[in-house]
Parts: sequence; structure tokens; C-alpha cells
Amino acid sequence: MKEIDPARVPRHIAIIMDGNGRWAKKHAMGRVLGHRKGAESVRVTVRTCRRIGIRYLTLYAFSMENWLRPEAEVRALLQLLQEYLDGEVQEMMDNDIRLVAIGSLDSLGDPILTTIREAMERTAGNQGMVLNLALSYGGRDEIVMAARSMVGDGLAGIIRPEEVTKELFARYLYTTGLPDPDLLIRTGGECRVSNFLLWQLAYTEFYFTDVLWPDFRERHLLEAIVDYQKRERRFGMTSDQLTRT
Repeated sequence: MKEIDPARVPRHIAIIMDGNGRWAKKHAMGRVLGHRKGAESVRVTVRTCRRIGIRYLTLYAFSMENWLRPEAEVRALLQLLQEYLDGEVQEMMDNDIRLVAIGSLDSLGDPILTTIREAMERTAGNQGMVLNLALSYGGRDEIVMAARSMVGDGLAGIIRPEEVTKELFARYLYTTGLPDPDLLIRTGGECRVSNFLLWQLAYTEFYFTDVLWPDFRERHLLEAIVDYQKRERRFGMTSDQLTRT
């Protein structure tokens, strides 16, 4: 595989971690064991991103739609998240990684919400990389939440209609303060965004792979980055314009 150019790695990578259930079925295991195996891929991915200089990594860990799954599976997913945070927060400290989380976090309930907040507080001073977990998250829900907040500020006289811009609206989103993703990776062979970062993905490069998430390892991540580095990101301009700039 061609080596990545360390000077051109994406600043922000977002990943839809798909395929845990199918991996479990393929290996004649229960779905929960598939999710547990997928947690190993999270560790590998976080470590690799930190090593090669990715500044922001957003993982779609638990969607709003995941609440519709069987209750036992939801409990297992939340328990696995609890275990991950308990087991990895020291590594985040050791590797200068700051944890943040986006989504309807209050719906997660205790003790997981307490664990998330404690981990965020403990790692708040770290500056090497940001690990952003999307939890109880939905892109349309985020946009509705932002619109409600903006309307409220408008009624309160804090902002006027003529002051509304794309940049102002973005400050009402969960991801305020984070750059938009440069690269979206989705594993598992599906080619859709599944209500993930709908506003933020406007100019993101997409990379889809058939690899199921529990099988996703460092080489797969590097393959995605090499593919990304072959692309020309024009943001609506022409190639000639980019050359002149």
C-alpha cells in the first residue's frame, strides 16, 4: 500500500461503525459479542489516528434510532460504552486525548452520563487530539434543536433575522467549536449517512468499505486516508482556480 503523506492527513475523520451485528451472525455469535469485538476496532482506530496526527476523530457510537433496538441489546451497548470509558480514560490521559460527546446526552441516564461527564472533565486539558463520541445522536434532531435555540434567541431579541448566517447557525449545533469532517468512513458495505452529521458533511469526502467494523484495523484506516489523499477537494471551484491559489 502506498504510504500516506503525513503533511496531508485529514484534519477531522468521522466514522460510521457499521457491521457488528452481521459480523456476529457470520461467526455464529450473539449480537452483543459483535459489539464487544467492535470495541477492539475503536481502540485500534483511536490509537492509529493519534499516532499519525489526526486532530479530530468523531465516532457514531449510538444513534437516536438505536433506541428502537431490543431492550437487552440497548442495555448491552450502554454497558459496553461504560466499560470502554472506564478502561480507556487513562490511555486518553497518557496520549493527550480530549474526550467530548455530542447528542441528546441526558437521555442516556445515569450512571453512563456521570461517567461521560467525569471523563470529559478529566481530559479537558488534553490538546493532542479530540475524540468526539456521537451518543443518542441524530442529525435531523440536532438541526431541529439548533433551530429551536436560534428562534428562542430571536424572540428574546438576542439576534435579528438579518444576522442569521451559515456560520451563526453552526454555532448552535452540537459540534460548535469543531471543524467539519474532511473524511467520512463507513464500514459494513452500506452507502448512506444514516442521519449522521447532516449539516457538517456538506463538503466531506466519503469512503465506503465492505469491511465489517469488528474487522477494521489500522491498514483499513490507512487505505481510506490514501484514497482521500488522491482526491482533489475543489469546494465548488475549478481545478484551474485551485492551481492559481
